[in-house]
This record gives sequence, C-alpha cells and structure tokens, in this order.
Amino acid sequence: MAKKSPAAPIHAKGQPSINIGISDKDRAAIAQGLSKLLADTYTLYLTTHNFHWNVTGPMFNSLHAMFMAQYTELWNAVDPIAERIRSLGHAAPGSYAQFAALSSLPDAPATPPKALEMVRILVEGHEGAARTARSLFPLVDKASDEPSADLLTQRLTVHEQTAWMLRSLLEDR
Repeated sequence: MAKKSPAAPIHAKGQPSINIGISDKDRAAIAQGLSKLLADTYTLYLTTHNFHWNVTGPMFNSLHAMFMAQYTELWNAVDPIAERIRSLGHAAPGSYAQFAALSSLPDAPATPPKALEMVRILVEGHEGAARTARSLFPLVDKASDEPSADLLTQRLTVHEQTAWMLRSLLEDR
C-alpha cells in the first residue's frame, strides 16, 4: 500500500502552507529581492519604450528599431519574474508607486535627451539591473533555489549583453 503524504498544514487565512524545501524566511527574502529586480525591469522597460518613441537625429532608424527589440525583451521578462515571486508565495508588486519605491533605477528624464544620452542612460539601466540580479545569488544559492538562480542567470545574460552592445555605440574610434 502506498504511503500517503500528510495533508498540507493550513495557514490562518485558510490557505495551505507552502512546503517546497525553502524556508518561509528565505522565500520572503528571495521574493523581496525579485521584487526589486521586477521594479528595475519595469522601469527599464518604460524608459526604453519612452526612448523608442522620442529618439531623433541621424541614428533614428537604427536606434528606433534597437529600442523596440529591447523594450519587447524587457516586457517579456516581467511576467516570469512576477510569476516566480508568486511561486514563492508572495504578492508581486504591480503599481507605479511600488516600482518607484523598489527600483534602483531612476525614472526616465521628463524631457527626452539626445540620442547618445539615451544610449548612455540605457547602459546604466542595464548595468543596474544586472547588479540587482547578481546581488540575489548568495541568497538563492544558500536556499538551493535553482529556479530563481536560473531566472537570474537568464536576466544577467540579457542585461550584460545589452549593456555591452549599447556601450559599443558610445566608443570613440
């Protein structure tokens, strides 16, 4: 006869507790860190989309297309980050106020800058998001949270590569 697993304990709110092999404390800390990465990603998405709309000058066509590819990638990244937060049993932030409080990145300038200044701002944004992602590795490693580590590795790859490509536009020949 197969051994039955015990029923999941019930929290005060009537919800089953989460028992995925990561302590409540570690899940909360990882979710908080991922919330910061989500805020950075969304802020960078908004800035990149803003620059896509407002870029001008001789590099218009190439930057307009590049920014569209970049904001599309960022838009597609927010859902997996938010869903990982939910998988850890926490609510994902989703308001502008929450993102502003959590993000390490500044909001886009009120007045659109010149094209190469847009590029510089985006380099700094991608580098900042990479730092946020990298800062979570000690915690996810300690908790053996491989799904979060995988997500962070994917985000680091994108942010570091995008920052390199954008930095290349700023180099003098």
